[in-house]
Amino acid sequence: MTDLLYSEVEDDLRASVRDLFTDRASSAAVLARMESAEPYDLKLWRTLAAELGTAGLAVPEELGGQGASAREVAVVMEELGRAVVPVPFLGSAVLATSALLAAGDTELLPRLAAGSVIGALAVPLSTWPGAAFPSTVRAADGALTGSIGTVPDAPVADVLVVPATGPDGPGLYAVEASAATITEIIPLDLTRRLADVVLDNAPARLIAGPDRAAGALDHAVTFGAGMLASEQLGVAQWCLDETVAYVKQRYQFGRPIGSFQALKHRLADVYLELVGARAAARYAADTLATGDSDASVAVAVAQSSCALTAVHAAEEAVQLHGGIGMTWEHPAHLYLKRAKAGELSLGTPGRHRDHLATLIDLP
Repeated sequence: MTDLLYSEVEDDLRASVRDLFTDRASSAAVLARMESAEPYDLKLWRTLAAELGTAGLAVPEELGGQGASAREVAVVMEELGRAVVPVPFLGSAVLATSALLAAGDTELLPRLAAGSVIGALAVPLSTWPGAAFPSTVRAADGALTGSIGTVPDAPVADVLVVPATGPDGPGLYAVEASAATITEIIPLDLTRRLADVVLDNAPARLIAGPDRAAGALDHAVTFGAGMLASEQLGVAQWCLDETVAYVKQRYQFGRPIGSFQALKHRLADVYLELVGARAAARYAADTLATGDSDASVAVAVAQSSCALTAVHAAEEAVQLHGGIGMTWEHPAHLYLKRAKAGELSLGTPGRHRDHLATLIDLP
């Protein structure tokens, strides 16, 4: 039987990451950064990626990584959701790294694992597992031409991992970000930066040919969706914890509003959803860690569950905080935006249910 409980190693990793975020990424600090010209905290990213070694958690030790698994990556994602930290972990340490691992790359991976280079997988953030291989970029004579919209973490990327179609079929290519035109767009979730990428005869290095490219890309998107479920779990957990704490100390009619039965029932509903979402997210992380054949099914279940749980928890947080929850000064809106944006990322719940039906042979 799969053990979905957190291991001692995972608990230690969580404690280290949480301590770092408590010290350097408080809600007030994140809110202030959203008003600045640098919404991403790249100094914090270097500490998280290089000093704590989280950028290379899933990378084998012989390639400069930590030799851990998807379970450890999921723990970091959960903490990132809990603190909505504005760093390029999803784009670099999850999507780009998993694509390179599946493609068998040994040149770029050590640099990403060390945190010295930020990568981005050049696909729209809305791409879902099982989607057709992208056709918007063409490869010819060692160069790429085309465009990709809404690429996560592209504004801060040093290198892009680009799916493209050439004369021989699909391929994955590495392109220096300086060779592309990257235009940042304003996202709903200000803590996760997006950009449109245009390539005009940009020099590229082939990473994976027609025999591996499609499989590597689908693996990366599936892995990313599985890890995103853990991030959504962290979002939901923060929203529930903060709301419970608030209703205990907010008084109305001479008693804490948390003593009102209607509010108790609403928070109990969120808690029950959260328990189910945690089991689904943990199982998805475990199947990805072990290479289980059930991984695609587990990811589809986790994403279709965790995305909706995060949105529900964030909506309740805003409502039950009352007037203060509607203000820009309170961080609740950051979590609602992260939850709503996450619901559309790497496949909507409906997309995942459709994919799940195909995987388990439902009509």
